[in-house]
Amino acid sequence: MKASNPFWKPHLADRVPSQMAAELEVFENEIALKKQGKIEDRVFAETRLRRGAYGQRYDNGQRSDGQTTKKLLFPSEETKGPNTLWDAPGMQRIKIPFGGLDAPQLEMLADLCEEYSDGIAHITTRQDVQLHFIHIDDTPSIMRRLASVGITTREACGNAVRNVTACPIAGVCREQVFDVTPYAKAIAYFMLGHPDAQAFGRKFKISFSGCKDNACALARLHDFGAIAATREINGRIRRGFELWVGGGLGPVPQQARLFDEFVPEEEILPIGQAIARVFARLGEKKNRNTARIKFLVTKLGIAEFKRLVMEERQILPYDPAWTAFLKSVPTDAELPLKPPSLLQIDAAWPANSDKANFDRWRATNVYSQRQAGYATVTIALPLGDITATQLRAVADASRKYIKETVRSTVEQNLVLRWVSEADLPALFEDLKKGDLAAATAGTVMDVVSCPGTDTCKLGIASSRGLASELRTRLTAQNHTMDEAIRGLRIKISGCFNSCGQHHVSDLGFYGVSRNKNGYTVPHFQVVLGGEWTHNAGAYGLAIGAVPSKRIPETVERITGRYLAQRSVGESFQAFVKRIGKAECKAMLDDLMQVPSHDLDPSFYTDWGDAREFTIGDLGVGECAGEVITPIDFALVACEREVFEAQLSLDSGQFEKAAAMAYESMLHGAQALLKFKFFFAPEDADKIVAEFRAQFYDTELFFDPFVRGKFAQDFFNAHDDGGRAASPESAHQLIEQAQLFIEACYSCYARMSATPSKVMA
Repeated sequence: MKASNPFWKPHLADRVPSQMAAELEVFENEIALKKQGKIEDRVFAETRLRRGAYGQRYDNGQRSDGQTTKKLLFPSEETKGPNTLWDAPGMQRIKIPFGGLDAPQLEMLADLCEEYSDGIAHITTRQDVQLHFIHIDDTPSIMRRLASVGITTREACGNAVRNVTACPIAGVCREQVFDVTPYAKAIAYFMLGHPDAQAFGRKFKISFSGCKDNACALARLHDFGAIAATREINGRIRRGFELWVGGGLGPVPQQARLFDEFVPEEEILPIGQAIARVFARLGEKKNRNTARIKFLVTKLGIAEFKRLVMEERQILPYDPAWTAFLKSVPTDAELPLKPPSLLQIDAAWPANSDKANFDRWRATNVYSQRQAGYATVTIALPLGDITATQLRAVADASRKYIKETVRSTVEQNLVLRWVSEADLPALFEDLKKGDLAAATAGTVMDVVSCPGTDTCKLGIASSRGLASELRTRLTAQNHTMDEAIRGLRIKISGCFNSCGQHHVSDLGFYGVSRNKNGYTVPHFQVVLGGEWTHNAGAYGLAIGAVPSKRIPETVERITGRYLAQRSVGESFQAFVKRIGKAECKAMLDDLMQVPSHDLDPSFYTDWGDAREFTIGDLGVGECAGEVITPIDFALVACEREVFEAQLSLDSGQFEKAAAMAYESMLHGAQALLKFKFFFAPEDADKIVAEFRAQFYDTELFFDPFVRGKFAQDFFNAHDDGGRAASPESAHQLIEQAQLFIEACYSCYARMSATPSKVMA
């Protein structure tokens, strides 16, 4: 502990568990050794990540909302530039199992984000809390203070079991099979630091859902997704779980496979342990791009994977922790602060109250619990952000109206459970005072976004900036909005990694860029066909890239078409499927065009940032026209081929779809070869061999973060002859092809910006 820390309260040290205190002392020593150069970067990276300490992008305090972050008093900040781990701020991720929070924890988060960060805490799509602009030297102090209120950051990042998520209304949901909270909590702490979960090649994500049909906790996009189920055995109703394994989003998403229709409740922890052991033993270790468990399940097949897991289960030494928690499940339930009472329509309203706004808020943000007389209230947080002052206001409300039963959600909000319905008007007024009563929860205005270029090193385009713009525009239409549009979901990622979960939204977007006549123009790929319900029942596919500044118009055009042409009761997904991807793309074709820089320079900036993304001029053509090189045409043609592959997949021709996706990759590689050498082979084997020699072996094609993954996908597709064994594998190949073409665009932009590019 730094003696100079003015915020440390000595008595808090007594509340830190001894084991955790010892671990934090070790971490503090590791920081000191790293400063002395006695720990390798790669070793220290994993040890800090396992404690939730991330590096982040630092752009002179620029935020996508146009504000500037406050100046942070970091050690050596005035004397050294923010170029190293020690001088640049980072991000601290904080694990919140199943999203459960109480008032002291909320207040501690408020103190920490005020004292060490920029005054804002961020709720993530995994129910975590993140503090940005944190200095590495401060992380042990932050971790100790969190530990004093029962919060850990251990394994919030790194190759470990990440935060265990669960439905935020588990236990009060009207449609649940049973409350999954005790099981989520049990496996979270059982796997925390477990020796069988320390040798993974990549992260491992667990989720618990109380029912099959709703979104709940999106069980089918997880490595380990458990959905509550019951079965009659020997005349008695038994609890258990429908277990799914091997799901995941990322660049190429994969839906989980059904492991077992019914895993008895007493087996959920040992089966989880057995799966961890198989993953640790057989999962990829060298190539991080294929190290998630979804690749192992695909490689082995679900039947063989299950056989190996069940073999492992049989040899596991008995652990009493597997079932110890079950004894308290019947009694370990949340309790209300006040007795149940129904909201009276003619109730006396607080002074200066606004019943019209209350009614709108109640319609979107209030859920009637299965327990009569009680409601769950959602506090909608724009972009998942909440200030220190607001955190304290939520803590106060949780003491005043409920028994501190607060949870974070995968939609980046907070919920207050067990509110007596008669208290809703007074609670609404209290939330209004803290600017916490936006009537947007669960609506199209409640846009989900990853951090994007604000703080993420992988961000390509400003997902938060776009989300803020869409939220502002949609909120302005709130009072006149059609209910069919109000219920849609919009999710945005700053890159292809899907941290904003764009694959499972009605309208999804992920950031890409395009090189237009010497300028880099921020774009977003438009993703349609995703399904949020049924625990992430379907993944969407990108239909084309639209300039970032035209995405709001894209949303208006798509939703307007849906309103005008939908059938009675037709869902958005059904509408998109009925009119087809080709028609969806056709309605956006004109929006995909980029005006010249002279005509409209705003297209060459991103949302919330007036600075221009310039990579140097290529020159101006005759009559000030655009310079369109052959590779521009070629890569556009490749995108068209990927899209046509989608159309074939939609029509049930998955073999043709796979072949077309592979052809698009082949033509992308050929386009790069022609750009570099003015000519390229026509034979597929020769294209691949030449591409490998000129772009892969030289690492010219490598992205700074994913390295040669997309090239390797291309090589694998070539080795397979562009064939697919199923619609799902064709879907994955289409995703890989789209990402390979994006990588071709990026490689082309890098070569265009490099004067030393050698032409043979």
